[in-house]
Amino acid sequence: MKKTAKSRSREVLMVGSGGVLLDDIRALIKETRAQVATAVNAGLTLLYWRIGKRINAEILKGERAEYGGQIVSATGKELELEFGRGFSEKSLRHMIRFSEAFPEEAIVSAMRRQLSWTHFKALIYLDAPLKRDFYTEMCRVEGWSTRTLQTKIGSMLYEQTALSRKPEDLARMELDALQKEDLLTPDLVFRDPYVLDFLGLKDAYLEKDLEAAILREMESFLLELGAGFSFVARQKRMTVDGDDFYLDLLFFHRGLRRLIAIELKLDKFRPDHFGQMSLYLRWLDRYERKPGEEAPLGIILCSGKDDERIELLELSQSGIHVAEYLTELPPKKILQQKLHAAIELSRNRLENKEAE
Repeated sequence: MKKTAKSRSREVLMVGSGGVLLDDIRALIKETRAQVATAVNAGLTLLYWRIGKRINAEILKGERAEYGGQIVSATGKELELEFGRGFSEKSLRHMIRFSEAFPEEAIVSAMRRQLSWTHFKALIYLDAPLKRDFYTEMCRVEGWSTRTLQTKIGSMLYEQTALSRKPEDLARMELDALQKEDLLTPDLVFRDPYVLDFLGLKDAYLEKDLEAAILREMESFLLELGAGFSFVARQKRMTVDGDDFYLDLLFFHRGLRRLIAIELKLDKFRPDHFGQMSLYLRWLDRYERKPGEEAPLGIILCSGKDDERIELLELSQSGIHVAEYLTELPPKKILQQKLHAAIELSRNRLENKEAE
């Protein structure tokens, strides 16, 4: 078959330096398109905020507030005819809410290249400012997609963190440090409870079965732990005075720059679990900690716990976090009630302790 000039040119491009040139140009085009898309999104995000701010200031909060809704509706109809659905009445109301949830233009301007308009739409209707700021900062730091953000909100990630159990002023200080310095703390990273329904464990099982299931489903387990965790070892051997001890699981967290030791317990938390984990952390600190790393931290995953015992042992000061694990996901309403009760109890305990 006779080759055309076009097919011969393609063959030339696919071999030798021509092939490299073509690949480089393709990469350049894709990179530039991505940069343009990011710049366009950033510009539109700031535009939406400014529109919402203008409407809010001049119509809804002005002297004409009694019929401001009608003005928004009429304005949306006119703009939609001229500029499309992105400026409809519904979109304008999103923009108004955007300016209310994020009242400072400087903050929006700083985040608009990392968070898209769809990110902001998922954030602006969260009821509590502290919760909204938590998801905003974690989304920015960990680079969540919109779908991931929605999943995290739906799974009540904020309510599972130790941060949510702190008095609001203390929690605000940690979030401010994250915003200004990208400083992650264990209270932002660790959760309680951890939902391990993906392990498929039913009825009676042993600790070795729990560990084996986690290793088999490591990808899902890492997702439940959160971004930044890397698996290091299982049954990490530690020799002390000639006796061997074995840590169930060892991880490293990039953001915290720490080794994270995890012990699995089938029963409720007991004080001797604390002693065991303390020994492991001191061994890791002496023999495994690398230059530039912070002191290792521990997570004791157990089937239940009593908050008063944990409070009396002052575990938070020892770098040890105790959390329950759930092998079955309860109905959302029950989980919500459980988490909110735990948050209220923890906040009251901390506030009473500070008042003493």
